[in-house]
Amino acid sequence: MEERAAVSALDGLMERNCSLIQEIEQDLARLTVAMDQTDTDPDTMSVFSYPEQQDTETVDRVMDLLNSSDPSSVRLDEAKAEQILSLANNMLLLISSQTPIIKSFTKSYSSEVCLDPETAHPKLIISPRGDSAIYTDTWQQLPDLPGRFDTTLNVISLQGFSFGHHYWEIDVTGKTYWELGVTYPNIPRKGTTEDCWLGRGDESWCVEFFDGEYTAWHGGVPHQLPFTKRFCRIGVLCSFPAGLVTFLEAENMTPLFSFCAGTFSDCLHLALCPGHDHNGTNAQPIVICNAPSPTSDL
Repeated sequence: MEERAAVSALDGLMERNCSLIQEIEQDLARLTVAMDQTDTDPDTMSVFSYPEQQDTETVDRVMDLLNSSDPSSVRLDEAKAEQILSLANNMLLLISSQTPIIKSFTKSYSSEVCLDPETAHPKLIISPRGDSAIYTDTWQQLPDLPGRFDTTLNVISLQGFSFGHHYWEIDVTGKTYWELGVTYPNIPRKGTTEDCWLGRGDESWCVEFFDGEYTAWHGGVPHQLPFTKRFCRIGVLCSFPAGLVTFLEAENMTPLFSFCAGTFSDCLHLALCPGHDHNGTNAQPIVICNAPSPTSDL
C-alpha cells in the first residue's frame, strides 16, 4: 500500500512538473516573440525597459514558475522529512524481507553436478566426489585426452543441460583469484589460444575475481563490476527459456551481472577455474555446494 501511495504521489508530481514545463515554454515563446518584435522595430522600447509596456502578468508567472521549480528553493519541514525517511526505510525493509523468498525460489532450481576429472588441467586435483578443484604446483601424469585442458586451469562438469532452469552455488572462501561460469562443450581446450579461457570466446560466460576486482566476460569483452567485497559464495543461474546467465552473491541474492544470450545453441556445462596459488594466498579449493551426495546416482 505504501509503495502504491508513493508511486501515485510521484505520478502526481510528474504531471504537475509537466504542466509547469508546458506553461514555461508557452510563456517563454510569447516573450521571445515580443523581444523579436522589439529588435525589428527601433521605435519600440524593450519590454523590460518600461514597466507600463511590459506584459507584467506573463513575466511574473514565468518568474514564479522558475522560482518554484528551483531545487535549491525546496524546503521540507521536519514532519515531511520524517515521513520521507520512514517511507524509504519501510521500502528497504520490504526489499530485505523478500530475500529469503527469492533465495528459496532460486534454490528450487538447484541441479546437482560433479566435475569431470577427464577435462581437468593436469595441475588441478579433483576431489573423489567431484565437488571441488584445487591447484597443485606438480604436473600430474594424466592421459592427454582430447577433452582435457592443457594450458588454462579449467575443469567443466560431467553433466550438461539443454533445457529448463538450473542453479549452482560455488564456495570461493579464502580465494584471491577464481573464474566460474558456464560453457558449451566445444570450448577450445588445447594450446595457448585465448578462447580457452572462460568468457574469452563465444562459447562461454563467466565472472572472474582477480586482484580485488570482479569482471564479467563473454566473447572476449570485459565488464568491470562495481564490487570490492570479497564474496564467499557465488550463485550461477542459467535459464534456457529466457536465454539468460545470471551471477549472484549467494548470501543476500545480490545480482552481480547477467548475460542475455537469447537462445543457447548447445547444452551448457558448469565451468570452474581455481587459479594459481599465488605464493600461498590462493591455496584454497573452489567447491561446488550442491554436488551429488555420496549415495546419489550420477
